[in-house]
Amino acid sequence: MTHDHDLVLRPTPAQTEAALNPPPGRTGGDLVVETLAGLGATTVFGLPGQHALGMFDALRRSDLRYIGLRVENNAGFAADAYGRITGEAAPLLLSTGPGALTSLAALQEAAAASAPVLAISGQVPTAGLGGGRHGYLHELPDQSASFRGVVKSVHTVRTQSQIPSAIEAAWTSALTAPHGPVWVEIPQDVLIAETAIPVVTGGDAFPGELPPRPELTAVAADLLSEAARPVIIAGGGVVRADASGKLRQLAERLRAPVVTTPGGKGAFPWTHPLSLQSWIEDRHTTDFLEDADVLLVVGSGLGELSSNYHTFKPRGRLVQIEADLGKLESNHPALGIHADARLALQALLETVSERQDPGAEERVREVLAKVAERIAAQELTLEQDVLASVRKALPASSPSFWDMTILAYWAWSAFDAKGPNHMHSAQGAGGLGYAFPAALGAAVADPTRPVLAVSGDGGALYSVAELATARQHDLNVTWLIVDDGGYGILREYMNDAFGAATATELTRPDYVALAGSFGVPGVRTTPETLERDLANALAAPGPSVVLLPAVLRMFAPTHLGSD
Repeated sequence: MTHDHDLVLRPTPAQTEAALNPPPGRTGGDLVVETLAGLGATTVFGLPGQHALGMFDALRRSDLRYIGLRVENNAGFAADAYGRITGEAAPLLLSTGPGALTSLAALQEAAAASAPVLAISGQVPTAGLGGGRHGYLHELPDQSASFRGVVKSVHTVRTQSQIPSAIEAAWTSALTAPHGPVWVEIPQDVLIAETAIPVVTGGDAFPGELPPRPELTAVAADLLSEAARPVIIAGGGVVRADASGKLRQLAERLRAPVVTTPGGKGAFPWTHPLSLQSWIEDRHTTDFLEDADVLLVVGSGLGELSSNYHTFKPRGRLVQIEADLGKLESNHPALGIHADARLALQALLETVSERQDPGAEERVREVLAKVAERIAAQELTLEQDVLASVRKALPASSPSFWDMTILAYWAWSAFDAKGPNHMHSAQGAGGLGYAFPAALGAAVADPTRPVLAVSGDGGALYSVAELATARQHDLNVTWLIVDDGGYGILREYMNDAFGAATATELTRPDYVALAGSFGVPGVRTTPETLERDLANALAAPGPSVVLLPAVLRMFAPTHLGSD
């Protein structure tokens, strides 16, 4: 049998001519951008720096679109979102030392959320590799060591002939399940030296598939088919694998209620009769999950948030499908299936028996009613009204990006994403400053629909420089900033734990005036006018800022014994 992977592609006459007579003036940097284009990249993100200038010079001789941000970490967040929206590896071009290290928090988020980011960094000249102290600017004894615990794979290039293969290997790694960030570093002298290597005219990067073991899916299918009370937890792996359709088919065949984790938002229709929505931090939901005799966990490691802060104690059998081997059975014993969510769900669909369970929908309604009653008793009308206004103003097809802020914590549980891959937050790694630069990356990926970013004033101060990026590239992003005068959630945590808050209060700029100084229109709104003002901003082309001064509160947690 002949496989497509085994075929040797013959060069076209044009490719042969380009190989035999490469244009003059090409460098190692050209090999980088030619390889990226050959692999299918159309857009790169980044920030120039001394040791990376060979790559940036080569960009002007290529057709790649360059989106330059003002801070490397923000460039990483933009690439992360581009990868999430497109499913493609997002190239991120960086310089050495401080430039490289500044991207680490963004790469940690990409790793936690399985976003395919292809980071390519300059390095000090080749003579400086290997830990010798030569005194080069930005020199580190071992730069790649700083990234090995964060990214999926590290690739260090030492000669120009290694560039195409190293980038192809990194590309394949980034797009093999579980997706994630990868790191390539290339010395300055390799990038700027002229090259006689032929023009890179194509790329063969085939991400490896991760199918389930058939004996395991056979056991899982039997357990689910014979279960009396099956329930499904859907995590971010379902979204990353584009498997929401298969999840719905399986849930309907099994008559199994579905709850989504914060990372799995939109993986299952919010208003479906079997939808427990996303109230996974609620004790009523936790009790319901514990009562399942067979619990299918798809694309989640059942970490802190997804286990209601590790208070979830299942009594029935657990079946866990997870592409990240390190997360398999990491928190609970299970029938662990190491597989891509899409392939595993397909295998289950081919083998499970259809169940009849007329009471499943009523049990879902009872849980949601208990959750609603609990929230209603806490007098949180402002918070619910603000979130409802955001949902009404945001077009159903538009993606939203949320920072680590109180309104986002509400959204994890109470916001209808209206579809898979529509709601994204920094809950993977939990760093501040994600929302706005990530929204810019999403707007680059799909300029046909407006994008929403939601930040608190504390997180916004991490990202204000990117108002210049939004204006420079005229990106269709509306930034909602909820200004409560500080780090609101930390203020709440400290008041609850210690009786007083320290280091949480902030002096802030006038965000509307600040936006105007960048040429970005801004409006100050109120909870009563938020829906109108936000809808108007989203409908207008280009970037905009909507400022909402408001002090929001979190609903009471249930993992501390409260009800």
